[in-house]
Amino acid sequence: MSANSLPEVPFGPHSISRLIAGGNPPHGGSHQTRLMGTHMHEYFTPERTVEFLGRCADQGINTWQTHFSDKARQALAAFRADGRQMQWICICPPDEINNPDTLKSVLEIEPMGIAVHGESTDSLWRKGEINKVKDCLPRLRDAGIQVGISTHNPAVIEYTEENGWDTDFYMACVYDKSRSPEALIKIMRETPIGEVYLPSDVPRMCKTISATPKTCLAFKILAAGRACDTPEQVRNAFEFVLGHIKKTDAVIVGMYPRYTDQITENATLVRELTT
Repeated sequence: MSANSLPEVPFGPHSISRLIAGGNPPHGGSHQTRLMGTHMHEYFTPERTVEFLGRCADQGINTWQTHFSDKARQALAAFRADGRQMQWICICPPDEINNPDTLKSVLEIEPMGIAVHGESTDSLWRKGEINKVKDCLPRLRDAGIQVGISTHNPAVIEYTEENGWDTDFYMACVYDKSRSPEALIKIMRETPIGEVYLPSDVPRMCKTISATPKTCLAFKILAAGRACDTPEQVRNAFEFVLGHIKKTDAVIVGMYPRYTDQITENATLVRELTT
């Protein structure tokens, strides 16, 4: 392996790096505070987003995962116009998948796969309407791409697997941030302010990921920036997740290289821990 290559795993007819760039930071999705999101959005201008993709590619990251947006469309078009390649995995809520015009616009950017957006999946699960996710999967299958479901709840993966849903991959958050206020009260005796990230969730989701033969893309392994105060903390998070998912799985990591070269740091860790 060269200094700037990464291990890759199959993704249908494609091959994806075991480290995938997450799409939240370029879109200002910090999952922390509104101010932090504004900070990220300010940094990731259209030009810096294209530069970001280039820096990822230079470190062997060949796939970007993000939702459908004008920014994603423009960044990928500009990057590819320079003769460089960056694969794309998209997340879409059911209403976008069920809208022929929107789905057509998504497919024009040539995603390798589309997963039903995790927030939508988990909301429908809590309402007892998870079959609305199943109903939109045939549209993805007919599009000739990899069909996926994103979720923060391991029970969703276990349910869809037990019932033989037609999927190729899962995007699996290692922290179950999908709990209802009532569920959180049972755990914490009150409703906390902000998103909750419980360390005990990580081995639970990793066990579920390991149990399915389908490709899983583990995400939020750094608890949306809460588990990266020190290099040791970052390394421990990568080491645990990569050591407890299948060798055919990958991790999606959001990176914000404004102050440190997180792209190189994370790619280096994945090389060390997977080869």
